[in-house]
Amino acid sequence: MSKPVRIGLIGYGFMGRTHSNAYTQVGHFFPKDKLTTGHHIVRQAVCGRDETKVKEFAEKWGYASYETDWRKLVARDDIDAVDICTPNDSHAEIALECIKHGKMILCEKPLALNGEQGEKMVAA
Repeated sequence: MSKPVRIGLIGYGFMGRTHSNAYTQVGHFFPKDKLTTGHHIVRQAVCGRDETKVKEFAEKWGYASYETDWRKLVARDDIDAVDICTPNDSHAEIALECIKHGKMILCEKPLALNGEQGEKMVAA
């Protein structure tokens, strides 16, 4: 039996939509055969600042729940991996918080705004 990887998506703009579409299609590209890792994606939660819009996004893309504060999403015990699809200047702060909570991180590029930020993230 495959194990879930419960995704928490932060940001529902263009890249958030793109990643959500990929999560819905991944099974078509990587069918359950000898090449699978024994895991499957669960769209657990999405986060955005506008409650009305993020709720609509969650319903449209099949997320089980939503948050309006990314810190709450990162702290949740039912999230295994956080997918950071926010503006570039917020990637480092969110990723460092994910590390504190032991989350797997998927981050849109650029990972950081400069080398110093990137080194701090790697060191954490």
